[in-house]
Amino acid sequence: MNIPKQDIIRALLKILPREAVLYDEEDLRPYECDGLSAYRRLPMVVALPANTEQVQQILSYCYRHDISVVARGAGTGLSGGALPVEDGVLLSLAKFNSIIDIDAEARLARVQPGVRNLAISQAVNHLDLYYAPDPSSQIACTIGGNVAENSGGVHCLKYGLTVHNIQQLKVVTIEGELLTIGNSGLDSAGYDLLALMTGSEGMLAVIVEVTVKLLPKPDRAQVILAAFDDVVKAGTAVGNIISAGIIPAGLEMMDKLAIKAAEDFVHAGYPVDAEAILLCELDGSNAEVSEHIMQVHDIVSQSGATEVRTAKDEQERLTFWKGRKAAFPAVGRISPDYYCMDGTIPRKRLPEVLQKMAELSQAYNLPVANVFHAGDGNLHPLILYDANVPGELERTEEFGGKILELCVEVGGSITGEHGVGLEKINQMCVQFDSLELTQFHALKNAFDEKALLNPGKAIPTLHRCAEFGAMHVHHGELSHPELERF
Repeated sequence: MNIPKQDIIRALLKILPREAVLYDEEDLRPYECDGLSAYRRLPMVVALPANTEQVQQILSYCYRHDISVVARGAGTGLSGGALPVEDGVLLSLAKFNSIIDIDAEARLARVQPGVRNLAISQAVNHLDLYYAPDPSSQIACTIGGNVAENSGGVHCLKYGLTVHNIQQLKVVTIEGELLTIGNSGLDSAGYDLLALMTGSEGMLAVIVEVTVKLLPKPDRAQVILAAFDDVVKAGTAVGNIISAGIIPAGLEMMDKLAIKAAEDFVHAGYPVDAEAILLCELDGSNAEVSEHIMQVHDIVSQSGATEVRTAKDEQERLTFWKGRKAAFPAVGRISPDYYCMDGTIPRKRLPEVLQKMAELSQAYNLPVANVFHAGDGNLHPLILYDANVPGELERTEEFGGKILELCVEVGGSITGEHGVGLEKINQMCVQFDSLELTQFHALKNAFDEKALLNPGKAIPTLHRCAEFGAMHVHHGELSHPELERF
């Protein structure tokens, strides 16, 4: 980009009102990072469009003049995916916050990308409907960001991730073209571009409308809390529940450090002397829930649970979940800083991975609070550290990288729902070989040939992977057969 900043500001002011174009440093500060606050960078300018036509004009202008664009929702992401570029435009979709239409009969809602996740369920509550994906940040995170990262939540085990709960997208390409992906029917012909766009981290297009699927509220939902004196026993119980043919609505796990932090913060009634707890929610018809509650009670008891409780009413059920969903901010009360990781493993490897993570924690001398979507193997280890201690952030990042590489080693993935962003871009080199990465770049090029949308995120260059592989092999830390191909 060779266009002076003032010329770009003047061009944006022809499209947007004065208050919707931010360029003074104090106005840019709120946009310098997302939820991964260890990475910070000021954008050159922030644009806040209020309608699709303005988005089209902004992107078309940026395309003609080779200006990078980073789209941003609520900024609750945890992988640096919304980190701005210093010589580009940060496109905030905060003003796209309307629910356009609710079709109760078809169980669909058309919403703008700036609508909060929880607001959808609140808007259809009177219709006995709800939107299933429920990230811990659902009170603040937006549906556009959920689509960009393919977010999940505590109920994703039974009801799926965002990709399973949306039906249509309207997006604007970097050239300014408005596209409709998917349709209002149950299926659409041709390539599955809806799945491709979901989880693409703002690298293919800018989302301006989402059609989400709504579900009827179950007749009954009830939670079992099971306490264990050993984390490995809790991990084994997870596999035992699933192997019994029971698919809970949610199956979450917390270790002792996370339990203590959440209890001190929320007072959910968690047993603070336990090494781990499982929260298992069963929903469906009354008869189905009653049967499954008894089965799960027997399974966790036989798996070594020291205490088993069943939520006695809806209020206690919500309180149990409140503690789990508040785990991240709760841990922030016991450590100056924490680094939230996100990886996925096969459920059967959970006990082994927990043991190896404990060994890594001792080796790096950094405590870890573990919070898992245990039912689908999605791990969220929170590494506690102090950024004011020289070198501790770097050591924490290295530790986090080892956890991600461990996930790949046991047959898992470097991310479950937080995305790759900037945080995990090196570990992409561990999970994928050169041919796969080349295909990713080809897909990116098909939508964004100038690589202007969210540049430098999610997909590493082959050169970067070669450097990363050479560094690890040199230190004897990584032996990955595909690295020789770069």
